[in-house]
Amino acid sequence: MKPAYVKALFAGTIFTSAFLLFLVQPLIAKQILPWFGGSAAVWSVCMVFFQVVLLAGYAYSDWITRRLSVRAQTRLHVALLLASLVFLPIVTSARWKPTGAEDPTWWILGLLMGTIGLPYFLLSTTGPLVQSWVARTPWGAQVYRYFSLSNLASLVSLLSYPVLIEPRSTVLQQSYGWSWGYGLFAVLCSATTLYVSRRWAASTVVPASKVDRATTVPDAPPRTADYLLWLALPALASWLLLAVTNHITQNVASIPFLWVLPLSVYLLTFVLTFESDRWYRRGVVLPAAAVMLVLCAFGLQDNIGSNVKTGLPIYVAGLFVLCMFLHGEMARLRPGARYLTRFYLMLSLGGAAGGVTVGLVAPHVLPAYYELGIGLVLVALAGVALLRTRRILVFSTLALAACCAWFLVLQVRHDVTGARRMVRNFYGTVITFDSHRADPADDVRQMYHGSVKHGEQYLAPARRREPTAYYGPDSGIGRAIAAAPLRPRRVGVIGLGAGTLAAYGRAGDVYRFYEIDPQVYKLADTEFSFLADSAARIERVTGDGRLALERDSPQAFDVLAVDAFSGGAVPVHLLTAEAIDVYLRHMQPGGVIVFNVTNRYIALAPVIQKIADSKGLHGALVHDEAESTPFRATDYVLVARDPQALMRHPIRGATSAPEPIASLEPWTDDFNNLFSVLK
Repeated sequence: MKPAYVKALFAGTIFTSAFLLFLVQPLIAKQILPWFGGSAAVWSVCMVFFQVVLLAGYAYSDWITRRLSVRAQTRLHVALLLASLVFLPIVTSARWKPTGAEDPTWWILGLLMGTIGLPYFLLSTTGPLVQSWVARTPWGAQVYRYFSLSNLASLVSLLSYPVLIEPRSTVLQQSYGWSWGYGLFAVLCSATTLYVSRRWAASTVVPASKVDRATTVPDAPPRTADYLLWLALPALASWLLLAVTNHITQNVASIPFLWVLPLSVYLLTFVLTFESDRWYRRGVVLPAAAVMLVLCAFGLQDNIGSNVKTGLPIYVAGLFVLCMFLHGEMARLRPGARYLTRFYLMLSLGGAAGGVTVGLVAPHVLPAYYELGIGLVLVALAGVALLRTRRILVFSTLALAACCAWFLVLQVRHDVTGARRMVRNFYGTVITFDSHRADPADDVRQMYHGSVKHGEQYLAPARRREPTAYYGPDSGIGRAIAAAPLRPRRVGVIGLGAGTLAAYGRAGDVYRFYEIDPQVYKLADTEFSFLADSAARIERVTGDGRLALERDSPQAFDVLAVDAFSGGAVPVHLLTAEAIDVYLRHMQPGGVIVFNVTNRYIALAPVIQKIADSKGLHGALVHDEAESTPFRATDYVLVARDPQALMRHPIRGATSAPEPIASLEPWTDDFNNLFSVLK
C-alpha cells in the first residue's frame, strides 16, 4: 500500500472515531434528557461519564502498548470491536426510565454504561492507540498532528449536530445513522490494526534523530514534576469547561445549545496548541490570561458577569484564553513518541478528575456555583508552578491568585448576606431571600433557581395569600382558573416553585402538584405559606411531571398548568405531541391545558399552536403586560378540545393567535429542534 494511502487510513480512522465520539454525546443526552426533567445537570453528568470512560480508554491504550506485542494488541482490539457491535443500535431502552425515587446521577451513569459503554470505550482508545502505531512509521514525528486532527473532528461533530443533523433527522434516525457510522469505524479500525500488525509488528518507535527535527519533541524520560503538570493542567481546563458552562447556562442566560459554545472553545484550543508550536506564544497568552482571570473573577460578584450582553462574551473569551494557556503549556511539556500513551493517559486522568470534581463532588459540597471562582484561583496558582524559575513573575502571579480569591470571597459574602436559605443538589441551586421595598407592605420573599425567579410572596400577613409574579389574575393561568366551572375544581400543576398557584384554591378544590426536585417542596413548606394557607386540598407527586402523569390514573383536571422550568424555559419533553396526548387523558371534556411559554430567547407559543392544530385542538395565546407591581409580563398558551372553553369569561377577549413560524413542524418526542425557534 502506498504511503499516502496508509496515511489516509490512519487519518480516516482517527477522524471517524473522534467525530463519532463527540456526536454520540448530544445524541444520547437528548434521548435521556426528558426522563430527568430536562435539567442542565444531565449534561454535566454525561460529561463526567464521557471523561471517565475516555480515561479508561487511554489507560487501556497505555497498558496494551507497553505490555503486549503488536500482534497481541491486534487480536485483543479486533475482538473487542466485534463484541461492541452487540450494543448497536444505540437506542435507549424504556426500562431505564426513572420512577423518581432514584439518585439521578448514578442512574444516568448506569444507563449510559448499559447503552453505549463498550462502543464509547473503544472510540476513546483509538486516538492514543493509533497514534502509538503511527510512531512506528517513517512519518512518526508528526504524531501530535493526529491529536490535533482528532480534536478538529470532535469540533466539527459538535457544531454540526445542532445546525445540520438535529434539524433534519429524528432521534431514531440519528441513532441508526450513528450506529452505521460506528460500523464503518469498526471496519477502518480493524483494517488499520491488521495492517500495522503485518507491516510494522516488529518495528520500534522511530528515533527522533531520523526524522524532521522541526516537528519533534525531546525523547527524555519524564520527571515527577512533568507527571504532576500533565495531571494538573488538563484537570484545570476540564474544571473551567464545566464551571463556565454551569455559570453561563444557570446565571447568565438559559439559551438552548449554550453548552455547545464552551465545549467548542475548549476543543479549539486543543486543535491550535497541538497542531504546531506556532499558535501558543507565552508573551501573548500570559498577559491575556492575567487580564481574563481578573475580569472573570470580578464578574462573579458584579452585574457584568450575569448580564447576557457582557457576561457571555467575558466568560467565553476567558475560557478560550485560559484553556490556550493550560493546553499550550501542556503542549510544551509533551514527551517524545516513546511516552505518548502515558502522556495521553495523564491528560485524560486530569480531565476526568476535573470533570468529576465539578460534575459530581461540587453539587454535594458547595452550597452554590462557587466552583468557577475556585477554579480561577487554582489556575493562577498553576501559573506560579509553571513560572517558578522567574521570581518577578511568581510574585505577580501570587498577587493575581490573591485578587481572584478576594473576588470569590465577595461573591460568597454577597450570597450569604442576602440569602435566607441556599440549597443545592443535582437539579441546581435554589436561593430564597427577602426583598425590602419603599413601602413595607410591598416587601416580598423570593425564590430563585440560578438567575430565574420561581415565585415570590408578600411578607405582610394580610397579603400572604395574594398571587404574585407570573400568576396574576390577568395572566393566562389566572384567567383559565377563574373561567373553570364553579363546582369544586381539580387543578394539576407541573412545577411547584414557591407554590403560588395554590393561592387560587377554594374549599373543596384539589390542587395536585408535580415537582421533580425534593428540595423545592421543602422550601415551599418552610419559606413560603401558599400551600399551608390554601383552602384547597393539596396533593403532591415527586418526580418528572410527564412521567408521573403517564403512571397516574386519569385525574379529570379542569385546568392543567405546565409550568416546569429548567433554567428559563419549559423542558422540551413537556411540549411534544406525545406529551399533549398524556395531558388530554387527564382532562375533563371542557378542561384547559395552560402552557407557560414566557421566555426572552425562544418562541414556544407557535410550537404549542402547531401541535394543537395537528390534533384538531383549539389554542390561543394570552399575553399580559402586567404593569402593576406584584406581577410580571407573561405569555401563556391555552389548549382545549372544546372551543367554548376558550370563550368563557374572563378568557374571552384576552386571547390572540401566536405568530406562526414558517416551515415549523409539530414537535414529537422523536423530532424537535429548539434551534428553529430561537428569537
